[in-house]
Parts: sequence; C-alpha cells; structure tokens
Amino acid sequence: MYIVDSDNNKLIPAQSTYFKDQNIKERQHLQEWIAKNPEVLGEKLLIIQKEFDGFSDTRERLDLLALDDQGNVVVIENKLDDSGRDVTWQAIKYASYCSSLSKEEIIEIYAKYLGESKDIAIEKICAFYDIDDLEEMDLNLENTQRIFFVAANFRREITSSVLWLRNYGIDARCYKVSPFVYNGKLLVDFDQIIPMKDAEDYVIKMAEKKKAETTQAAATRQRHNERSEFWQKFIDYNQQVNGDYASSAGTPDSWLGKGGIGIPGVSVNIVISKTFSRTEIYVNTGDKDLNKRVYDYYYSQKDKLENQLGTLDWQRLDDRVTCRIAQAKSLTYCNEDDHQEIFEFFTERTSAFIKAFNQASRGFKK
Repeated sequence: MYIVDSDNNKLIPAQSTYFKDQNIKERQHLQEWIAKNPEVLGEKLLIIQKEFDGFSDTRERLDLLALDDQGNVVVIENKLDDSGRDVTWQAIKYASYCSSLSKEEIIEIYAKYLGESKDIAIEKICAFYDIDDLEEMDLNLENTQRIFFVAANFRREITSSVLWLRNYGIDARCYKVSPFVYNGKLLVDFDQIIPMKDAEDYVIKMAEKKKAETTQAAATRQRHNERSEFWQKFIDYNQQVNGDYASSAGTPDSWLGKGGIGIPGVSVNIVISKTFSRTEIYVNTGDKDLNKRVYDYYYSQKDKLENQLGTLDWQRLDDRVTCRIAQAKSLTYCNEDDHQEIFEFFTERTSAFIKAFNQASRGFKK
C-alpha cells in the first residue's frame, strides 16, 4: 500500500505489519469493524447477530451472521494473522446449522441483536430490502447459505477447500485483510481473493445458470401463480364494471399501478399481501428530494383530501427514496372469500384517488 504525497508527486510506501504487533484482537477489533461496516466485504450485507450460538446441543458459536441482498444467510468467520487449519470445517458446520433457520427465527435472532422488539426487527429488514411486507421476501431458501472467510493470511489447505466448495455450487469466499502502519496510524485493506474480483461476475453467472437449471424456489413459484390468478380475476371484474383496470395485463407481482395523476412519477397503486389489501398514491419521480417536495405539497392539502377520501395513512418514508399515501383493509388475496370485497375496494378507491389527487396536483411547481 502506498500513500500519495501530492506536494512532491510521489508514492510513500506504508509499512506492512501484523495485527498481533498492533495489539489488534479478533473479536474486539476485526469482528467489530466488519459488524459496523459490512460493506468492506464488497457488497450489501445486514448483520443480524454476533457470536451466534443458537445451535441445539452444541456450545459452538460463529463470529458474524448476516443476510445478503438476495435474502441468503451469510456465515462470516474471522481470523487475524493466520487462517488456521480448521476454519473451513468450522464454517461448513455453522452453515449447515443455519440452513434450517426459518424466517421467524431469523427475525427473532435479529431482534435479539438489536435489543428491540420483533416489529422493529421486521421494519429494519424491510427497509434493508426496500419492501413493504416481509412476506414478499424469501429468506434462507434451501441450499443458498454462503460462507465468508476473513484473515490476513490463508493456508493452502483453506484456499484449496474453498475452491473445491465453489466447484460444487457453495458460495464460499476468502477476503484477505492486510494491516499497514503509516505516520503512527493503522491502515487496513480488504481484498477479495477467492473468487478473484475481476472474474467474479463470470463465475457467479455460471453458478447461477447451473443452479437455475437444477432447482427452483417452490414457494416463490406458487406465490407468483396465486397472484397472477388473482389479478386476472380482478381485471375480468373491471371489464365487467368498466373499471380503471379493464385494460391492464396480469402480473405475478404484488401490485398493479395506474399513472396519469397530474405529476410525472406519481401513480395510484393497488397492493396485495397475505395480511392486507392497500390502495396508495405512490410518489417515485426518481429524485428523492423531489419526491419529498411532492409529498409535502399533498400533505399541505391533508384536510381537503381526507374530507374527500377519509382518513389516509401518510408515509413520508424519510429513510427511503419514495413516499406513500395509503388506505388499507385487512383483506387477503389468499382467502377467496375476500376476493369480491377486495375487487370492489380497489375499483372504487382507485377511481376516488385518481379524482382527488388529480385535483390536488394542480398548482405544483418543480
């Protein structure tokens, strides 16, 4: 590693060192660095537990447990100056233990890590995936567990076994963490060495292709089929009553939308889930600041809008790009007895929302 000396236009080498010589500890330091900044491993991760020991009939504990942006469980094992000989076997055991974790158990683990309620844990997981309903996200599907190894040096038996695991479709990775000293400060560099970063996209695509040819997520497929059938019935109903969705196409998604609300990027969406059915104004211009200004403009007309539409759920969603103004009912597309009431609710509310928010949009200026 080199430090750039801009004044003299030259590189100054930082001194390579060992963690032990800098009094750096595995749990106290390296583990905390990754827990607080998991992006150092090169991707979006949500740390859900440290020193996880929730395994039946064993006192073993893994260093860090995480979720990736696809809902896969990630086991992270950390070593300092040397990987040791047995870390691969340890991590494989931990991944096998974690393979049986249900969505509910993952929520409980994360809630315990946060020191918060399960509702708060669910909110934070939904925010991580930018979704509204955790039912829409598959977590820890069969044979999707991943293993990350972090160490300053890897023994040959470790790199060899990791490459062998990858050859059989297990996403195992090695990250070399290198300490340096410069001007009395400790510098740390994280480098993904297996798979090599430059070749990663190709390796991943080949693995995904092979996996897609041999396995499918049955729960996701079933959910998509159920939603497609529901939307087709809803569209058929709209054709009978000349509703706003009469010309819409079916979809396996959880929502249908109608634009043309008066401000580009604002739409009326109808959303289904296993627990609710919702009609909403969805603000997504592509610009977070503009979205918030559109929302605030509507909110300034809150009394007028609620006189027309009834009580609304105003969701500015400051931690997200988009905004939402909604009404919902405790009706589920999973219950066929609810379908007629959902059809009527969506059709009537969509028409009312379009009329009210078209009027409310007049006068908005970027």
